[in-house]
Amino acid sequence: MSASSPTAILRNGLRLLFPLAVILTTYLYLYPVFKTCAFPLPPDHDGGCADTGHGAYIETAKLHWPPHKPTVKDTTAADHDGTETPSRPAPPSRLAPFRLLSLGDPQLEGATSIPTNYLGVFPHVSSLIKHVTFQSHHNSLRERARESLHDIVDILFDDVFFYFESLRKRLDHFGNDFYLAHQYRTLRWWTRPTHITVLGDLVGSQWLDDDEFNLRADRYWSRVFQGGERVPDDVATYPADEYDLTGYLGGGDGGDDTLDGSGVWTRRIINVAGNHDIGYAGDINTERTERFERAFGKINYELRFELPLNRTRSRTATISEDEPDRLVPELRIVVLNDMNLDTPALSPELQDATYSFINKVIGTSTAVEFKGHYTVILTHVPLYKPEGICVDDPLFNFHDHDGTLKEQNQLSRDASKGFLEGMLGMSGDVGAPGRGRGRPGIILNGHDHEGCDTWHFINQSDPEAGQQREWEVKRWRQARKSGLVGKEGLPGVREITVRSMMGEFGGNAGLLSMWFDETSWEWKAEYDSCPMGTQHLWWFVHFFDLGIVIAAVVYVFVLVLNGVGVDVDGAVMRALPSCLAGGKAKESKQLQIPAGKEAVLEEKKPLKEVG
Repeated sequence: MSASSPTAILRNGLRLLFPLAVILTTYLYLYPVFKTCAFPLPPDHDGGCADTGHGAYIETAKLHWPPHKPTVKDTTAADHDGTETPSRPAPPSRLAPFRLLSLGDPQLEGATSIPTNYLGVFPHVSSLIKHVTFQSHHNSLRERARESLHDIVDILFDDVFFYFESLRKRLDHFGNDFYLAHQYRTLRWWTRPTHITVLGDLVGSQWLDDDEFNLRADRYWSRVFQGGERVPDDVATYPADEYDLTGYLGGGDGGDDTLDGSGVWTRRIINVAGNHDIGYAGDINTERTERFERAFGKINYELRFELPLNRTRSRTATISEDEPDRLVPELRIVVLNDMNLDTPALSPELQDATYSFINKVIGTSTAVEFKGHYTVILTHVPLYKPEGICVDDPLFNFHDHDGTLKEQNQLSRDASKGFLEGMLGMSGDVGAPGRGRGRPGIILNGHDHEGCDTWHFINQSDPEAGQQREWEVKRWRQARKSGLVGKEGLPGVREITVRSMMGEFGGNAGLLSMWFDETSWEWKAEYDSCPMGTQHLWWFVHFFDLGIVIAAVVYVFVLVLNGVGVDVDGAVMRALPSCLAGGKAKESKQLQIPAGKEAVLEEKKPLKEVG
């Protein structure tokens, strides 16, 4: 077998491309490992800085080294003989007790974006048939011929295009589901979050009929977030003065944080309603709200998680009589539909329900003078920011028919002010309770697909502002560099708009870590991101792998045929010249000379020079 034979070329090609396929596939399926993605790591001493680099990566990698994992005994389970058995790995000492995998705006598309679903398959063919079979009415044959020609042109330039575009769309929807699922599955495996949230726009449009909405909801749970669960209605509670804990934090690297030790929060998805799910204020109605809640969970609720500190006491009790402002550490997660905070709204009843929920959150919050509690607010539409801070600038559009709110990029300035001063209790008045510092917290949302990380603050020291002090906004890095974060007289809160997980925006995921600093008796938070890369990489690797598999199957088949005496190389070499010669047969035909005649060629002689 020569080196230039077809079998040798196929074999050498596989030798060259198979290792490349292995490398690309390994990278794709272990991308968080190669990108050194990890939840930020708490400092090794109180008051230090979080580790978002090498140390965090190493601690995450240790979660996947079983030989080096010590075990602890599970006091909730025992063998038949009554002896306890090791049941789960002990948590690495430095992992944050609360690790939130934050995903934004998957926006599952469906049938409404496929042209043949609303135009039909080759619709102009049936029109053409009616014209040429005289089933349509025309005033003249000339008019009938003209309409027929128009249909032919539309078939060629519209119907054919829309048909193949629809095939591409169907394939794209199928692949996009698995692209999104790959992000969720791989990051959940590698980073081991304790909690997971999707920050709105779960589906692609609020205008879907119920059947299409249910189809996309089914894809969401059975394909994209396979194995995930919605938060049960009895767990998603309404704020109350007397409440039951949702669970405990710090239960292990796998997020064993429930009251029964089942670690179910590593599977539950905290879904936030987005404008593409239920609409803006001018679109939200009871029907859209109810179908979202049936499929994905309530739109307004709270969860409360306590961090045990090896002390047995009531969660409302203070830690020490010498420090009466210290409470048992607790995280309060508030899931809020903020799409109808601004007006005019289509349903005043639903808007009133949202404001009643907010007022209940405020009324059941710990007094601002106490330490130890922290609020994590999950919502969809970002707070107000002046033009130029983030990619999305302030934008408001209203319906022509009734004037209700049709579209917005951010909350209005007034709604944002009420949000910050109400839910978090912050104030520009230094004479307010707690000197206006408010309750510590953080806000996560989506909507702006490009993402944004900002610091909202109010200057209490401006003597000229008086009661007209306005909230200001800076980029988070700029605020930290300028020393604005935590500065006396500048109460503020961090708002993180998580970049979309859609392929167009790099398949991004947010990693929020929170831990408790016992020295200052305060919760600390740090955020990092982990982009997978565009969907083109996912498609390329899988098509490349498919090509390698097909080539390998062909090669094995050729070896089998050669083994039974079939000369495959000879057959291919004989077939190739025939195919090439067949294509040039007409070009190689020579001029046929009639019998009995000769072709006379006259040689032109140069003219003689006269002179």
